[in-house]
Amino acid sequence: MRRIPGLLILVFVFSGCLAQTAKFEAKQGQVPDPFSWDFGKIKEGTVVTHDFKLNNDSRKALKIRDVTASCGCTVPKIKDKSLLPGESTVIEVQFKSKGYSGPVMQYVYVDTDNLDNPIIRFIIKADVNK
Repeated sequence: MRRIPGLLILVFVFSGCLAQTAKFEAKQGQVPDPFSWDFGKIKEGTVVTHDFKLNNDSRKALKIRDVTASCGCTVPKIKDKSLLPGESTVIEVQFKSKGYSGPVMQYVYVDTDNLDNPIIRFIIKADVNK
């Protein structure tokens, strides 16, 4: 009878190791989010830029009315404001880290004429160090 509890503990420990391995492999194989970008650690005062790709996956032409940011430190620029079905454009997002410290998250909003998805949100992140 004393061997059964020891065997059960061994089974639980082993299954826990397998679960941790499965979680780690799933995290390693994740597909990057096309609507989010993490600059990682950057020095305060640095200006960093990322290009987001915006695809028109609909069957109608897509008109972009406006592109705005949640803060003046984040400057979005869009190449094309009218996309035919299947076309794409680039939204360049510049983040100016002067005056920031620690984790930062800013948003870029793309206002479109698509009734199903009128506002598309992009996210940039950074960990700003002095």
